Amino acid sequence: MLKVENLDVFYGDMQALWDVSFEVSEGELVTLVGANGAGKTTTINAISGLLRHKTGKIFFKDTPIHELDPHEITALGIIQVPEGRKLWPNLTVLENLELGAYLKINRKEKNENMSRVYDLFPRLKERESQLAGTLSGGEQQMLAIGRALMSRPEILMLDEPSLGLAPILVKDLFKIIRRINQQGVTVLLVEQNLRYALENSTRGYVLETGKVTLAGSSAELLENPHVKKAYLGI
Repeated sequence: MLKVENLDVFYGDMQALWDVSFEVSEGELVTLVGANGAGKTTTINAISGLLRHKTGKIFFKDTPIHELDPHEITALGIIQVPEGRKLWPNLTVLENLELGAYLKINRKEKNENMSRVYDLFPRLKERESQLAGTLSGGEQQMLAIGRALMSRPEILMLDEPSLGLAPILVKDLFKIIRRINQQGVTVLLVEQNLRYALENSTRGYVLETGKVTLAGSSAELLENPHVKKAYLGI
C-alpha cells in the first residue's frame, strides 16, 4: 500500500534522512522505531508532503505521491496524527471531530464516522461539549486519533501517540490502535517506546541517525541483540 524508496531529506544544509526505504502492505500494523531525533517524524512528514525531500520516491498503491501537495495526499486517504496532537484547544471535542471531516466525501459520511469514533472512544461522547484544551493528556490523544478517523483513512500514520502518557494509559491506547487496525485500517506507527511498539505490531524498522539499520518481524527485532542492548537495556 505504501512504499518509500531511497528517501533523502534535508533541513537547509543539514541532512536528516539518508536513503530511507521501507514498505507497508495493506492491512498491516508496521512500526518505525528509534530514539528521539532519529528521523521518524521527518519520515512521515515527508510522506504527508509537509516536508519536501531532495531525492527518492514515495508510492501509495503504486501511484507516485512524492510531488503532491499535502491536501492531495490527505484526499487519497493517507492521514497523519501529529506528534503533540495539534488540537484546536478553544474548540469543543465535537467541533474538533467535525473539522476532521472537511472533505466533501467525508462530510457525507460524518454521522457514520462519528458513531464509529464514539464506539472506540466512549469518553469523547461524554466530553463532546467540553473544550479540547481542558481534556487530560490521554483524552486529547483519543481526540487526535478520533479526528483522524473522521477522514476515513486507508492508512493511518501515528506520530509518537504514547508521548507524555502514563504507562497504564499507553497500554490502553495500544489496545485501541490494534482494534483500529483489526477494523481494516492500515497503520504506520512511529514510536520511541520500542517495546510497546514492537509488541503491538506485525513488522518493524529501526531508524538510527536518519538511516534504516534493521528491519524484520516485530518478534525478530525484540530478540535482536543490538535492540536488546541499545533500547531495552537487556
